[in-house]
Amino acid sequence: MSERPAVTLFSDAFFDGLSSSTHEVGAAETLPPACYTDAAFYEFEKAALFDREWLCVGRVDQVQEPGDFFTTEIVGEPILVTRNRAGEIKAMSSVCQHRAMLVAEGKGNARGFVCPYHHWVYSLNGDLVNAPAMDRTCGFDKKKISLPTFKVEIWLGFIFVNFDAEAPPLAPRLAAVEAAIANFDLTTAEALEPMTGEFAWNWKVMFENNNDGYHASKLHRGVLHDFIPSELASFPEAEPGDAGFLRYNGTLHPDASFNPTQKAVLPIFPKLSDEDRSRATFANIPPTLSLVMTSDMVIYLILRPTGPETMAQDTGILVAPGARDSYGFKERLEMIMTSAGQIIAQDMHVDELVQKGLRSRFAIRGRYSWQEGAQVQFNRWLAPRYQAQWDRMKGAEAAPSAPVEAA
Repeated sequence: MSERPAVTLFSDAFFDGLSSSTHEVGAAETLPPACYTDAAFYEFEKAALFDREWLCVGRVDQVQEPGDFFTTEIVGEPILVTRNRAGEIKAMSSVCQHRAMLVAEGKGNARGFVCPYHHWVYSLNGDLVNAPAMDRTCGFDKKKISLPTFKVEIWLGFIFVNFDAEAPPLAPRLAAVEAAIANFDLTTAEALEPMTGEFAWNWKVMFENNNDGYHASKLHRGVLHDFIPSELASFPEAEPGDAGFLRYNGTLHPDASFNPTQKAVLPIFPKLSDEDRSRATFANIPPTLSLVMTSDMVIYLILRPTGPETMAQDTGILVAPGARDSYGFKERLEMIMTSAGQIIAQDMHVDELVQKGLRSRFAIRGRYSWQEGAQVQFNRWLAPRYQAQWDRMKGAEAAPSAPVEAA
């Protein structure tokens, strides 16, 4: 058996080699398995992607009223999202600036945030407003202390944050995606309570599975999925500067839905065109958000890495305005979710086994079918960011070292 020559993970050869994953789908190959398993690469990836890109954390309906808040975590960073008294959505670290205790858990409504450890009190804007028994501490000025805040951008009702204060705006780079899904009018869609799960595989395994049209007619063969055959997949080109990409999959009849009737059973989104109603649309804003869109439901997936081979995911549902008040909504929704649950279980089993396979000495860089065009789109988003981070690392190593001062 011939073997590919070994390539050192952090080397020019490794990162130059990632370009082969960005070719046309008929010539491209998959990312190296180490990108999904290696702990050092995960740390590199946090700096390359998650420290710099816009990260979806939830929906605006989760913080409808002043004082509403929820907490989440991405790549180990605890995040607190709230709506302040002025009606603005704020995102900040939930780490108390005293002894690193988290100032909030879960969700709720609050006038401010009281650290349960020593009762430091922060406003809804993150400002420190009270710190008991600190009057004898030399040079202590509570006005100079606050919870670190993050840039926030709202896109179609989704809340995005960015750890990089200099990050360019997100929305202009999502113009093509936004135009393609405009008829769903997601800003006015009604949201159901999201669910959270934890999984034993790399976040990219999940992101790729969400966008893999190739497996649909194989893994999911049967009455719950046969109306959306793999051969009707198509992949619009994304521009290099775009922050997201699309996949379409034609359906055998209009208003198809994942349930035994194969037809929409909830009210359809009212502004959809005939073209919208004759396909499923998959919209992707890496590294955290995937949308699965049919005529009567949008499922959104927020991916949150927790380690090189583990992740959490928030799964939410959006329906047309007024749908929740329609006749038999609860029962019809249950019918869809029971069917979707069977499909999801198949995907989860595959994701688990793919992660095991990626650890194997026999895992290679494979080749793609034309029905995997979305994977190449994802690679074209990933590879340049990995390569840019590698260049930054090399530049930092080459730069003269400055004197290190004690904090």
